[in-house]
Amino acid sequence: MGDIERVDAVVVGAGVVGLAVARALALAGREVMVLEREGDIGTETSSRNSEVIHAGIYYPTGSLKAQLCVEGKQALYAYCADRGVAHKRCGKLIVANSPSQLAALPSILEKARANGVHDLRLLDRDQALELEPHLACLGAVYSPSTGIVDSHGLMLSLQGELESAGGMVVCHAGVEQLFATDVGMDVRMFDGTRLRARTVVNAAGLGACDLARRAEGLDARHVPKAWYAKGNYFTLSGRAPFQHLIYPAPEPDKHLAGLGVHLTLDLGGQAKFGPDVQWVESPDELEVDPARGEAFYAEVRRYWPDLPDGALQPGYAGMRPKIHGPHEPAADFVIQGPASHGVPGLVNLLGIESPGLTSCMAIAQRVAALG
Repeated sequence: MGDIERVDAVVVGAGVVGLAVARALALAGREVMVLEREGDIGTETSSRNSEVIHAGIYYPTGSLKAQLCVEGKQALYAYCADRGVAHKRCGKLIVANSPSQLAALPSILEKARANGVHDLRLLDRDQALELEPHLACLGAVYSPSTGIVDSHGLMLSLQGELESAGGMVVCHAGVEQLFATDVGMDVRMFDGTRLRARTVVNAAGLGACDLARRAEGLDARHVPKAWYAKGNYFTLSGRAPFQHLIYPAPEPDKHLAGLGVHLTLDLGGQAKFGPDVQWVESPDELEVDPARGEAFYAEVRRYWPDLPDGALQPGYAGMRPKIHGPHEPAADFVIQGPASHGVPGLVNLLGIESPGLTSCMAIAQRVAALG
């Protein structure tokens, strides 16, 4: 069977959440090894998203998503400012273009306040157009604490601090199976390497449910089914005349798998639109079908009627690691330690979709506190 190498803590997955968790453990004095199956950090969900720092508006009050988004937003802004990670508190407009959307805007403020977000402002049409003259809307909600971040720069910073604290990231290191033992967890990798760790954190993102199923000793009832909701993005050729992120207001009583086709800006001012929601069978289905652009034009022109024909180019696609299906209510984050599943030394992070990037520092603190 070969020798078993001993390490105090293993984090599986070097996305933004795995790196934040590993950094927090290392700064708490733990010996940490991050195992990443790809050839580099953050090549999956962490590099295929909108790079938005969310305010914490929509999530059910009391949910982990709501709590960790609000805590994480503050921690992330402070971290980026302190470490020189590129970011911008650009603000966001949630725009109403139908009477039902307009009537529901005050409820967005109420929900936000219940989640601890107290800086939203209700704008009438004229006030919204003062901020964004090219916008078409009946009214809007302004969220000044929404922003954008260089997610790759963030991950490099987290990795740097992890390594300075004595931790390491090992790429091309796929984990085949986990085994519960009396003294923690054994980790078997696809190349035959075996590790014994006091703590294993499963932060494998799109592969987290699959890995949890391959954890011998963990009862299968603790592992939800993995679902994959692809989000396609189209990029704008030319510059957008907007300074803020623009999100369509949710339609009241509509099931929310995503937040509509919104306009986000990168730190260079380049605009992209998306993501839409396309339920798929495999997390590897990342091609963007140019034909989906037609629906994007219709959606975007509700709030930007002057979008020129031919201006949208297929951009990229990301995959949401969901743990609920197309017709089920949205699931909360699952941070599952020994107290909930009974396996000493194992922490599963399941269904960490949006707002996972915003929440990464807060998730890391929760995991570190589990011991």
